[in-house]
Amino acid sequence: MDNMNDVAVRQTNVQEQKRFKYWEARTMIACIIGYALFYFVRKNISIAMPYLNDEMGISKTDLGLFLTLHGLIYGLSKFINGIWGDRSNARYFLTSGIVMCAVANLFFGLSSSILILGVFWIINGWFQGMGVPPCTRLMTHWITPEKLATKMSLWNISHSIGAGLAIIFCGYIVSINWGSYFPESSIFSQHWRWCFLIPAVLVLIITALVFLLVRDTPSSVGLPELKGGKVSSKPTREESAEFKAFLREKVFLNRTIWIIAVGNFFLYITRFAILDWGPTMLKEHLHLNISHAGWSVAAFEIAGIAGMLTAGWSTDKFFGGRAPRTCVICMAMATLCLISLSLLDEYSPVIAANLILIAAGFFIYGPQALVGIAAANIATKRAAATAGGFCGLFGYGSTIVSGWGIGLLVEKTGWITAIYALIVVAVLSAAIFALAWKSKANGYED
Repeated sequence: MDNMNDVAVRQTNVQEQKRFKYWEARTMIACIIGYALFYFVRKNISIAMPYLNDEMGISKTDLGLFLTLHGLIYGLSKFINGIWGDRSNARYFLTSGIVMCAVANLFFGLSSSILILGVFWIINGWFQGMGVPPCTRLMTHWITPEKLATKMSLWNISHSIGAGLAIIFCGYIVSINWGSYFPESSIFSQHWRWCFLIPAVLVLIITALVFLLVRDTPSSVGLPELKGGKVSSKPTREESAEFKAFLREKVFLNRTIWIIAVGNFFLYITRFAILDWGPTMLKEHLHLNISHAGWSVAAFEIAGIAGMLTAGWSTDKFFGGRAPRTCVICMAMATLCLISLSLLDEYSPVIAANLILIAAGFFIYGPQALVGIAAANIATKRAAATAGGFCGLFGYGSTIVSGWGIGLLVEKTGWITAIYALIVVAVLSAAIFALAWKSKANGYED
């Protein structure tokens, strides 16, 4: 009788493991698609910026201010929504954020006042902050800490998929002569508007698929919850006071989290300066056609996919999950890429710029992915979204420099000075990450 019971238990465990792997894979796919959609209605502005300058007369400083305010609101939203996200249903949180971003893009594309355009881009920034927290919650509830760097790096390719597709797609959209379809007096004859209207409609349609795929936690589909690296049959519920104390210890007073957050500030300056200003820089400094410039920056994003996957795998394989070590190496290599970029001029071959941007994307996106992974592992799944939001607050605070700061710097001194400034920023990022070289891989053992 006991043997029969043992066999039944083993069979139940096998079936449970199969179901868990199915839902883990399904959740990964949904998170990749879902977060890519956020970027599809966010990085579309990179291609639209030269046309907002030409067709609307918005200066580079003002465009930079758009990016800065959007980033600051996004960082604040990511932090606040991170706290809410740790205790909310990720399915509804994720999809409602995507829908609101698409709606903000529709209104942006239909507006003409510079003030109203700025307001809707700030609103978009707030709802963009609803993307990372539910995805982080989903990853930490469905994936064990030992595999989190590898699996979350896989999820992080959604950044590059969404941004890369947006830049390529919008690069072709602006090449269409919309004036031949609409009267010149019509707002729809302006190229930049279609960079927001068409992506918004596509995103609203695809969000329905994400909603169908996602479920919040293993227990919501009748599976046991993960506890650290093991399975727990009973999910725990913490009291509010205990949870706040846990946040103070694991996030707000945690030295390693602070180091990662400050390093992230300088990392994001480098990343966003290339991603947001890249098409404009290539068009004006190296005199590339805008559609070619779009492909070049898309190559930066696509290379980032390989960089994220390599960084996640190597962190687990060689550094035992200690992500800051990989970040130091990657940012040192990114510095060399920026030095190479500073040597180019309008007579340099296009292939040289493309190869440098590809290499830069590979090395910059590795640590970009690992910051969230390190924060999630150190804070554990109970505070993963909050820790990610805290680091994101620093990351998107960087848009003061990468947005308004770069725009002002370029208008006053030119592109080459801006590239020199980014070299200094990349060095600072590597140096700060190095301060966490000896930190623990995760906080579960505590």
